[in-house]
Amino acid sequence: MSAKDLWSRVEFVQGDITRQKVDAIVNAANERLLGGGGVDGAIHRVAGPELLAECRTLGGCPTGSARITGGYKLPARYVIHAVGPVYRGGGQGEADLLASCYRSSIELAADNDCASVAFPAISCGAYGYPLEEAARLAFETVLEFLQESDRPQKVVFVLFDKPTHAAFSEVWDEVRRSAE
Repeated sequence: MSAKDLWSRVEFVQGDITRQKVDAIVNAANERLLGGGGVDGAIHRVAGPELLAECRTLGGCPTGSARITGGYKLPARYVIHAVGPVYRGGGQGEADLLASCYRSSIELAADNDCASVAFPAISCGAYGYPLEEAARLAFETVLEFLQESDRPQKVVFVLFDKPTHAAFSEVWDEVRRSAE
């Protein structure tokens, strides 16, 4: 696959992940998978009570992993619940856990034949992960997977606010320049 084809499979939008018309959206979940604040709370509110009922059957999810459920009232067919790490300074394996979280999520999307998947900035809200570090890990992990797989064909990073969108866009430009 050419670099141009690879880069064209990734895009960014500033907005609400619950409104994305993709096969799967990724939820920045907690280990219990029973809803919470931020992205997690928004996804549960829009999807409806059926999502919580299905999540209760999963028995939770360890940090660095992901689980998949139906999308219910969301425009997406699936919700991939990814549990990112709480940032504690970077010396407690947070980078490996965050990369694993993205890898597990995109693998689930591919395994479920999703042509498109939307990611939030996992662990960057209440979990405190520095935006630039998180963006670099996200891009490296996703691009590595896309080089080996034709699914998903499109990955959208849906970034809720201007500062997050700006930070991810800046890191994306740096990653592209260093790869050329």
